[in-house]
Order: sequence, then C-alpha cells, then structure tokens
Amino acid sequence: MDSSEEEDDFSTHEYITPQSCINAIYQSKTEKDIRRICTELLDLKDAVENLRGNMYSKYLGFLRISEEVIEMEQELIELQKHVSVQRILVQDLMSGVCRELEIWNECQNEDPDTKNDLQFSEIDEILNYDTEDPKVTLLETLDILLVEHKIEEVLLVLDAEEKKNQGLSNFGDDPSNEGSSFKEAFLKRKEILKDLLVGICEQPSVRVADLKKALSGLVKVGQVSVAHKLLLKAYGYQLQKKIDDFLPSCSGYTETFAATLSQFVFSTIFLVAKESVSLFGDMPVNTNRIVQWAEYEIESFVRLVRENLPPPETDSALRSISICVDAGLRHCSILEAQGLKFSKLLLVLLRPQIEEVLDMNFRRARRTIIDLVNNDDIEFPSLQPGSPTAIVTPSNIMFISSGRRFMCQVEEILGQLTPKFILHYGGIILNKLLQLFDKYVDTLIKALPGTSEDDIVMEHKESISFKAETDAEQLALLGTAFTVADELMPMAVAKILSPQTGKMEESGGSSGSTTPVSISALEYKEGKRHLQHSFDKLRDYFCRQYVLTFIYSREGKARMDARMYLEGKGDDLYWDSDPLPSLPFQALFARLQQLASVAGNVLRGREKLQKNLLSRLTETVVMWLSAEQEFWDVFEDETIQLQPFGLQQLILDMRFIAEISVCGGYSSRNIQQLVSVIITRAIGTFSERGIDPQNALPEDEWFAGTAKAAINKLLLGTSASESSEVEPDEHLIIHDEISDTEKTPSSPSSTTESSESFASANMGETESPVFFSDPEAE
Repeated sequence: MDSSEEEDDFSTHEYITPQSCINAIYQSKTEKDIRRICTELLDLKDAVENLRGNMYSKYLGFLRISEEVIEMEQELIELQKHVSVQRILVQDLMSGVCRELEIWNECQNEDPDTKNDLQFSEIDEILNYDTEDPKVTLLETLDILLVEHKIEEVLLVLDAEEKKNQGLSNFGDDPSNEGSSFKEAFLKRKEILKDLLVGICEQPSVRVADLKKALSGLVKVGQVSVAHKLLLKAYGYQLQKKIDDFLPSCSGYTETFAATLSQFVFSTIFLVAKESVSLFGDMPVNTNRIVQWAEYEIESFVRLVRENLPPPETDSALRSISICVDAGLRHCSILEAQGLKFSKLLLVLLRPQIEEVLDMNFRRARRTIIDLVNNDDIEFPSLQPGSPTAIVTPSNIMFISSGRRFMCQVEEILGQLTPKFILHYGGIILNKLLQLFDKYVDTLIKALPGTSEDDIVMEHKESISFKAETDAEQLALLGTAFTVADELMPMAVAKILSPQTGKMEESGGSSGSTTPVSISALEYKEGKRHLQHSFDKLRDYFCRQYVLTFIYSREGKARMDARMYLEGKGDDLYWDSDPLPSLPFQALFARLQQLASVAGNVLRGREKLQKNLLSRLTETVVMWLSAEQEFWDVFEDETIQLQPFGLQQLILDMRFIAEISVCGGYSSRNIQQLVSVIITRAIGTFSERGIDPQNALPEDEWFAGTAKAAINKLLLGTSASESSEVEPDEHLIIHDEISDTEKTPSSPSSTTESSESFASANMGETESPVFFSDPEAE
C-alpha cells in the first residue's frame, strides 16, 4: 500500500493527520507552525490519558462482573444439584411405573380366562400403590426433604426407618427382590444426603455451627472417616486464611509476628483436637490422623517463620525467634493435656534457624570488640559514695570503658532471650558467651605492649590502635578483665542456670514432659573455670612481657647475667659484714615494690588479684632463671674459674626472691619448688667444677636470715652502693637506679637505661616505697 492509499484510508480519522498534509501545512517550519504541532501533541496526550482512565474504569467493571459471574456459577451449581435430585426422582418414578406395567402384562398373559377380572384389579392396585405402600411413601418423603435441604428431618426419618428395619444397614440380608430394590433406593438417598453434607463442609465460608451439624450428620449416616477428614480440611482452610490475611502486615511486627503465627497454628490444632473428641469420641485412628495433620501444619509454620524472619544478625531476629520458641512451647504444653506432644518436633524444626541466628548475633558481637578496644579509655572512679563507677562495678577499681561496653553487649544479647528459650538452648548460649570472652581477652592481649608468640597466628586479624603503656593502664586492663571474668560474666551466666533450677524445683524432678536441654550445675562450674583460664592467659602474657622487659635491655642483653656471680670482692660471702642480694635482684625488689604500690591504687579492693599478679610475676622470674640455658652455660664453661662466693651469692639471691614473696604475702608452692630446683642445680653444677658445698656454704638459716635482713635494709633506705665500689658497667646502672628510687621514689631517673626499660612504670603515682600497702589502713 502506497502513501496515497494510506492517506485515503485515514483521512476521516479525527486523531490522525496524513504525512502529506503535515508537509504541506508545516513546510515552512516556522515558530508558529511548531507551536501548533506542540498544541496538537498535547491534545493527543490528553486523549491518551482519557483513554487510560476509561480503560481503568472498564477494568474495575470487569472485576465486578467477574465476581458476579462467580456468584452466578455458585447458584448454577446449586441449581444443578436440585435438577439432579429431581431427575433421580423422575427416573425412580418411571422405573416403578414400568415395572408395575410389566407385572400386569405378565399376569394377563398367564391367565387369559381371567383377563377381564384381573385387568380392573391390577389397574386399581397400580393406581393405589403409591398411597398404600409405606416404603414408597418413605422414599417420596426423603426426596422431598432432600430437595428442600431439611437435613435434620432427613436424618430423623433415616434413623427411624433403620431402627424399624434392621436389614437396611446390612445389604444382602433380605433375599427378596422387593426388599433389595427398596434397600437400594434407601441407600441411594443416604448417598445423596452424604454428598449434600460434604458440599456443606467444603464451602469456604461455612459457619462453625453449620459445619458441626454437617459433620454430625455424616457421623449418623456412618461416614465417620469422611467426616473427620472434612473436619481437618475445614480447619486447615480457616488457618490458611488467617495466615494469608496476617502475612502482609507481619513486617510491622518483626519481633512478635512469629508468636502470632504460633498462636494461629497451635490454637487451631487445639480446636481440632477438642472438636474431634466432641464429635467422634476418643478414637486412636482419629488421633493419629490429627497428629499427622498437625505435624504438617507445624512444618509449614516453621517455614513461614524462616521466610519472614528479619536478617539473622539483628537483635530483632534473636528476639523474634526467642519469643517464637517461648510461645510455641507454651502452646505445646497445653496440647500435652490432650495427649498431643509436639515439643520435640518444634525444637528440632526450629534448631537450624535458632543456631543460625545465635551464631550471626555473636559474630556481630565479636566484630565490634575490636572497635570497643580501639575507642578505649581509662576511667578513674571517684572514691565518693554513689559515684557512677561504683554503681557499675562491684568494687572501686579502675574500669576501662571497653569492659563496660563488652558487658553491655552481653546483657543486650541475653536481654533478647526468653526463659523457655534459655531453658532449652542454654548450653549453646553459654559456649558462645565463653567464645566471646575469649575474643575479648585476645583483643586485650593485643592492647598490651610487647610481642606475643600468638601474633603470627593473629596476623590476618584486625589490629588495634589502643595500647596500654603505663603500669596504671595495664593494671586497669587486667582489673577490668578480672572483674568481667570473676563477677560480671558469672552473674550473666547465672541467668541461664536459674530457669533450669526453677523448672526442676517445680516439676519435682519428674520427666513427664520434654527434658530441658539446658546447662547443668557442672556446666556452670566448667564455664567459670573456662573464664578463669582465659583470664590466666591474659595475666600470664602480661607477666611474661613485664619480666622480659625487666630482664632484657633495649640492646637485647640480659641484666640477670651469670657472670655477675664470677666477680666478687672476697672468697667468702659469709664473712662479709653487710651481705646483700645481687643488684638485678635489688632492682627486681624495687620494681615489685613500685608495682605493688600502683596496684594498691588501681586494683583497690582486689587484694586477691594483687597477690596473684605479684606471685605470678615472681614465679615468672624464677621460671626464666630455671629455663634459660645461656645462664647455666656460664657455670658449665670449663674455661671460667668458679669461686665459692658465686655459689653463695646465687643461693642468697634465690632465698631473697623466696623471702620477697613470703613478706609480701603472696608466696606459693611453685615459687618455693622452683627456688629449690635452682639451688639444687647450682650446687650440683658448682660441685662438678670442684667447689665443695659442705665447706663453701653456711647453714640454710643464715641465707634466710640474711635475705630477711636485706629486705629490711632496702625498705629502710640502705643502699648497696654505699658499701661497695664497682666499676661503671651495666650493674652500676642498675645500682644507680635503686639509689635514685630509694632517695626520690616519686621521680624516676630518665637518664638510666634501666628506667627506660620500665617505660610502663608511672613513678609519679608512687608516694612511698611501701611494699604491698593495705589500702584500708590508709
């Protein structure tokens, strides 16, 4: 078709202008022409909008017509049923008339003589048959009642007839053709009634009262199994309708939507069980059918919870699944009174989702621990009563903010859980809390100065910017971890244990219901032991780094060098008028004094922790001496000449360390054993080099008394440098440090190498060299 033909075809359409007309009219392409085109385009746009509105209105009309068609279909179905009933009635009437005519014809053929007499009698019999035979009357009555849907009257007629004629309930008992025909017609009416009752039960909008009547009718006609299936189907449809109406709005109830769904499902199961017993009695077959149906509905419920749950790493997801478990188990306990036990099934189906939500929430908590420590700061508590720190912590110690925020996270997670949830999943929660504390301890270890053997393992993990440099900061960090491990975490874990204890007390130890899968008293003790071990890991790392910082200089040389036992002013220390421990051990005594003074302020009220910490520090020093092979290689070198003085000085130093722990009140069996091991090894090594211990060593009481006297002298300010002249070597540097510390304990020397090695010490906080001062005495 060419352009001219197209123009002829569309020339009469009011909305279409042919291209030739456009070229002819707007050939000049002036501004006026363009404005005219725009005006026409706008008109076309308005026409399209009007067309769209008309389409929408017609669509709404189409929807209304569709609804009317559906209603009309229902009416047609009902009319079809009525027509079917009427057709059956007519067919029965016709078959009866034909049968009677056949009988009449047979009688006429058998006796032709009496044909005229029988003709009138049979005709009268046929004409009067419907009114005289009660069976026909009964069938007619049933047909009329069925057509009018008078179900109760039909049931009464059927019941009365069955009581009069017992053979109607057992087909085949009556051998006569007449009885079989009547029974067949009677059973056909019962089948029609059954279909009518089934149709009532299957109606979506059937009322509960009508449903019960229809089910009762099915039971009366002997269709118990069909009635029970219809009961389950009807309540299942009602449940699904409730859920479909609720799901679009469940996004606004992220925490309680699962509990609402649980209410829908389990209340429906309860009603079904109740109605089943009411209508059909307590039958095992029906109970099994209810259990199967309920299991399917519970599985659908769990699937809906999983599909509509908030993101698993959020608090709302944990709260929602916890409320879901609590509500579900509460409903299951109600159903157990009717012999239906679904608690185990519910817990098994929900367990994967619960584990995922718990795992994601604790992962989120572990990720935030790095941020907690990076933003850390030390908060010094006010000693005034009612201070904020005194409210948060049980004792007046420094509490770094990360510890408080860590416990806030723990409390936030536990605050989302319900008692029944904790009762059944307490073991999982406890393990994840312990793992969270392990992560917190690992992060605090990174905040301490020095390097760790575990740093290689943790290289791929996030590093932290916060470092505890001073003694006060490091002790505050340890005190915080101790408070969390010893008090706050056990208090939080006790919330997990207490529901189980209460449950056991209420039930009296009976196991009639589902056994709770919660933590036991033994698991609680194991959890506390795990917390203690995690804290010990942090404490041991601090002690190891603290001791190594004391022993080694910045150049990596050990101050506790065995060569100091090869130099001495005399051959026998016993005859020295003023024997003292070696200078490094005097410096160790001063460091322990200083640390004890700082700990008395920082760890106020934590005397057990202070003693434990100082004991572990002392034990770490002795362990280093015992395990450092380079230290013992000096004594075993045959090119070096050993003197009795060296053995005496070494034993005195060991006794001095033991007496420090005894006087400080933190002596331990490990310290005493390690000191004894070192002394025994030293005696054996010197004996192999020709030193006789019997002649070289005084009595043990002398070493103990000398060590105690040295401690008293050092506490009184008697310096070892006043009584001996030594060359200015590394030992002199340590000696100068002791002298400066004793003279001006509040201002450490900044020019000595030893003081630089203790950069973590805050000497400005020490008012006096009081060894392990008692804060209460102050």
